[in-house]
Amino acid sequence: MTVTRLSVFPLAGALLFPRMHLPLHIFEPRYRAMISDALARDRRIGMIQPRDASEPPALFDMGCVGRIAEVEALPDGRYDIVLEGLARFTVVRELDVTTPFRQVEAELEAAREGEVLAMAERASLEMESRRFADGLGYAVDWEAVTRLDDESLVNGIAQIAPFDVASKQALLEADGLSARAELIVQLMQFFGRHGEEGGVTLQ
Repeated sequence: MTVTRLSVFPLAGALLFPRMHLPLHIFEPRYRAMISDALARDRRIGMIQPRDASEPPALFDMGCVGRIAEVEALPDGRYDIVLEGLARFTVVRELDVTTPFRQVEAELEAAREGEVLAMAERASLEMESRRFADGLGYAVDWEAVTRLDDESLVNGIAQIAPFDVASKQALLEADGLSARAELIVQLMQFFGRHGEEGGVTLQ
């Protein structure tokens, strides 16, 4: 793993996964400063979940580094950006800084090249996804879904599926593509049986 300094954006419910894209509207002054700083450096920020509603909130141990792939600077200082997920990171420690935004020392996970699902894992994920989407009334281009590589399929579902924050954090922390795919299937099945009463809630 590589240890690096990261500016972090604690934002509940907005998880980023490797190779996925996340659009964000940046309006708070401290995060506008963070984006300006990132654009002047390496265009990277760390997306991470807050653990609670305190100020400043405690952070989960793991997040995902995003590169600012698209940016529109608005006349009043706000930004519309699109982040591209690069790699998961683990917080080593939070740094004592004078910037209005928080910074951490983080270990970046090395790229996992060539991760694929077994045929049975892929079939199970696609089947459960169809059932889940049909149950929610989602319109999905399933032909396009079948053309996705395994990582894009798994991480794409993990990022957009309407699970609660704790469940999505668990998906981010799942160790490997197969483990993440298995957890997605379990969550979809649990949601199908219990819905909101079971603790898995729509965002």
